[in-house]
Amino acid sequence: MRATTPKGSGRVALVFSSLRGAGVQRVAVTLAEGFLGRGLRVDLVIVNAHGELRPVVPQAARVIDLGARRAVYALPALVRYLRRERPDAVLVSQTHINLVTLAAAALARVGSRVVVSEHVALDAVLRHAATWKERLFPLCARLFYPRADGVVAVCHATAARFAAATGLAPGRLTVIYNPVVTPELLAQAAAPVDHPWFADGEPPVILSVGRLTRQKDHETLLRAFALVRARVPCRLLILGEGEERQNLDTLIDQLGLRSDAQLQGFALNPHAYMARARLFVLSSRWEGLANVLVEAMACGVPVVSTDCPSGPAEVLQDGACGRLAAVGDPQSLAEAMLHTLRCPPAASLLQARAQQFSADLAVERYLQVLLP
Repeated sequence: MRATTPKGSGRVALVFSSLRGAGVQRVAVTLAEGFLGRGLRVDLVIVNAHGELRPVVPQAARVIDLGARRAVYALPALVRYLRRERPDAVLVSQTHINLVTLAAAALARVGSRVVVSEHVALDAVLRHAATWKERLFPLCARLFYPRADGVVAVCHATAARFAAATGLAPGRLTVIYNPVVTPELLAQAAAPVDHPWFADGEPPVILSVGRLTRQKDHETLLRAFALVRARVPCRLLILGEGEERQNLDTLIDQLGLRSDAQLQGFALNPHAYMARARLFVLSSRWEGLANVLVEAMACGVPVVSTDCPSGPAEVLQDGACGRLAAVGDPQSLAEAMLHTLRCPPAASLLQARAQQFSADLAVERYLQVLLP
């Protein structure tokens, strides 16, 4: 594949919320590494540059901390940044930050090419919206997104749902899979894990990775695990932090799982755990692409997911690469987990599918949109 040639000053700005250990942030850091490798200068323009991913930010990338508590409060600083630095292209992630950045670009009037990306199924977000502001996203997107020089969705299902929710013409959306599989991921998978559950002779470990939030629905996972453990010896390890930790910890006690289910907390290298797990499970109510499924598949680990909007079915090729369970249904999820533990697919099948989400492919596609 022909490498895209950087144009202009070769400066690309990636605008996003924070450096917490979530999917959107990991994508931004990976893209930054890829853009730097193509000879571009990269600015990470972050609403609030705190979070667990700070140690893995590429040293050659410049971090611009807007120092704002919320995205809308970062608008003046973002306008000043655009006027001062005049990047050739700006790539933005997350709907609310997309809207703020489009407003900043209109105010700055510097001619930077602005591409916005959508990582979640907007209709699902609306169904679970906690504030009236979130319910205004479709209207705001309909008004502001036509000003963008490009609109990217992370999978075909996300693109279709976003177009339906906003009225944006489907032809305005470009689908680019996330840059998930990297040489670093595979190297991290080979790293040792200092956890007694992975010692020889221990029961198989079922793994889940994701923030402890309502979206990820770890409650259903715990209830499903209780059903699975009643049938076969196994353990459940959940990596991640979030506001649901206390509720989930209480549920572990209520279900009598204290000896076999553990909330491990955030792990900077979840791939070493993936490579040693017997099964990876995603129990989300909604997702964008579901990067963690691809990561687990790249490690050769069998996966099970809820058939939530919008990415898992696409990643798993409608069940060909991993079983899909009903959303919020412990019995359905438990049956999928039991079947996969007994009849796992070949690791070669999973790894071949995962390669379609390589960082090299994503970087090339993004540069074609950012610097055409």
